Amino acid sequence: MNSDRAQLVETLEDAGLSPYQADAYVTVLEFGSAPATEIAEASEVPDPRIYDVLRDLDSLGYVETYDQESLHARANNLDTIIEDLQTRADRFTAATEEIERRWNEPSVEQSTVSIVTRFETVIENADEFIRDADAQVNVSMGLEHFQRLRPALRAATERGVHVNLSIHGWDGSEHDGSSLDTGELAEVCSEARHRRLPSPFVVIVDRTKTCFAPHAGSTNEYGVLVDDRTHTYIFYWYFLTTQWEMWEQIHSSSDDDPPLNYVDIRYCIRDVTPLLRDGAHIRIRIEGAETDTGDTRVVDGQLVDVITGDGEVNVNSIANYGGRAGLILDTDDGSVEIGGWGAMVEEVEAHQITVMSVDWYLSAARAVASILMTGIRRAERAGMARYPTTSRPLRRQKYPSAWMSRASGVEPGR
Repeated sequence: MNSDRAQLVETLEDAGLSPYQADAYVTVLEFGSAPATEIAEASEVPDPRIYDVLRDLDSLGYVETYDQESLHARANNLDTIIEDLQTRADRFTAATEEIERRWNEPSVEQSTVSIVTRFETVIENADEFIRDADAQVNVSMGLEHFQRLRPALRAATERGVHVNLSIHGWDGSEHDGSSLDTGELAEVCSEARHRRLPSPFVVIVDRTKTCFAPHAGSTNEYGVLVDDRTHTYIFYWYFLTTQWEMWEQIHSSSDDDPPLNYVDIRYCIRDVTPLLRDGAHIRIRIEGAETDTGDTRVVDGQLVDVITGDGEVNVNSIANYGGRAGLILDTDDGSVEIGGWGAMVEEVEAHQITVMSVDWYLSAARAVASILMTGIRRAERAGMARYPTTSRPLRRQKYPSAWMSRASGVEPGR
């Protein structure tokens, strides 16, 4: 048996024929039409088996058998045979592709951290994660991938998900991010910043899921898929400190007027601490979960203190108080400590923080002091004060007018 014939017989065996059936069919193809005895002699099918083999091939549609003094066989119409073989070939091709896909794309549900070899796998999972987001999405990507994920980002924003978008030129070229249409950004994110350097692809969803891939110039091409709060927390701080905090803001949907929403407790602490120190009455609503049971909990109360570990609050950056961060609210049920992402020692982990109102009230003592100081200064200007004072005037704080509720109190410095 020559090599081409042997390979054809082997292929037909792979397609589902038995060794005798494959051998007999190739022999029939070579003869066109022949008695069963001649087919047996030209093949390796034993004489006693040739009749059953040919009848089986007839039932499968490969040959047509007929009686002409003895049993004969001729090759059947090739269209049916070719269609059957093509169907089988397609199944093998599909199986090959599925095996490759499963090799490159291990299921995230089966592992908290998966390493993949194709970026396409990373961006496909990012699209799926964003579409399933419930509360927050943090994204760092280039313009090309922004266009790819735009529909998913728009859908998330429309559902009320808080989306932070850090956008950059993926190919390393500087792109003027400020030239992006603000209306366009408003449709797909809550806040956008422009990073002028090439950067890895990062998508962080609902504090639990992460998609990461190195930037295009990296020597190693791989991707990381994470479905785990602890690992995602590490990626979140990477995003916050390298992709977000120090870069130019090019869009924000936040309003200056309360209610003001936060998904990161540190940003809330940074903004409200100076106001609290200057005597503001700050009403806050927390939507989150109890740290001991995981049950959903809503807390509404007045802010009485903030927790920042051993560090002082820096109004310019939150990176220097990455330790414990919390709020203490006075509620109808007593004092409640609120923690941020991954809170363990506080009573409640905050998922959504809303500053409902910021009001200013002067205490009686401060009001009297303010009146006396005003009278002394007027007397000094008129040259009538008997005793000069070295007290300095209260410095006027520069707060947005939206933070002041003049109907309920007096603005600081007055």
